[in-house]
Amino acid sequence: MGIRIYKPTSAGRRNSSVNDYAELTTSTPEKTLCKRIKKTGGRNHSGITTTRFRGGGARKIYRIIDFKRNKDGVPAKVASVEYDPNRNCFISLLHYLDGEKRYILSPLGIKMGDLVESGSVCEPKPGNAMPLTAIPAGIEIHNIEMTAGQGGKLVRGAGIAAKIVAKEGDWVTIILPSGEMRMIHKQCRATVGRLSNPDHQNVRIGKAGRKRHMGRKPHVRGKAMNPVAHPMGGGESRSNGGRHPCSPTGVLAKGGKTRNPRNTSNKRIIRRRKNKRQGQLVL
Repeated sequence: MGIRIYKPTSAGRRNSSVNDYAELTTSTPEKTLCKRIKKTGGRNHSGITTTRFRGGGARKIYRIIDFKRNKDGVPAKVASVEYDPNRNCFISLLHYLDGEKRYILSPLGIKMGDLVESGSVCEPKPGNAMPLTAIPAGIEIHNIEMTAGQGGKLVRGAGIAAKIVAKEGDWVTIILPSGEMRMIHKQCRATVGRLSNPDHQNVRIGKAGRKRHMGRKPHVRGKAMNPVAHPMGGGESRSNGGRHPCSPTGVLAKGGKTRNPRNTSNKRIIRRRKNKRQGQLVL
C-alpha cells in the first residue's frame, strides 16, 4: 500500500502520482459476477443533458457487489483482492463453502485466504457482517444499512469508517466520517472494519487527459462564458459575475437546502455534519 511517483519526464508526469496497488492479488475479474453497463454521457432517456461535463472515458465492466451480506452461517474464504473501476476502494472475491461466489467491499488489512462470515453470532473482526445490535460499541464499521434488509448505503468510500458510540432501545447511535451523528435501527447490518485503499486521497491526477479517461469533461466557469450561454456570462473585461452564483438555468447554487424534506431518515439525525474548522469530529 503506497503512492508511486514516476520520474518527471513531462509536466504531467511531474505533477501526477499513482497507487502502487500492492494489496491486489489478481487483475482478472470473476466473469460470472460481471455485467456490461451502458454509458449515458449525463443524458436522460430523451437525450437531454441533465448532468453537465460527463462523457467519454475508458470502458468499464460493472462488478456485482453483495451489499446485503445476508448469507448467514456459511463461512467464506477470501479468494482474491481486486481493483474495481467503478469505486475507489478495493473489492474481495469470496468463495463460500457451498460453492457460491460473491464480491464484497474489501476491508483494510484483509488478505487472500482469510475467512469471513455474516450473522449475529460471528466474531466482530474485519470483514464480518453483523447486525448493529451484535457489534460492540467503539468498533469501526462500514457498508451500513439504513433499512434492515435493504443493503449497505452508508460509508462505502475508500479508507473511511463510522463508529458506534451508543445503544439505547431499538436504536444505535453512530458517528459518520462527515461528523454527522445519527440513529440507525439495531437490526440493520454493517460490516466490521475500515475500508481499504486509504491512500486514494493522496493520489494526484496531474493532467487533464487523465481526468478525461475517467469520463469527466472540462468544467467551464459560468462567468467565463458568453451571456447567451450562462446567466453569469458577459461583461467588459473580467467580472465577478454580477449576481449570486447560479446554474445555466438560473437556479441558485449556494445557500439552498438540497436534502429531500420528505426523507423520513432526517428525523434520526442527532447532529448534522459540520465544517472541520468548526470542530468536526474526525475519526
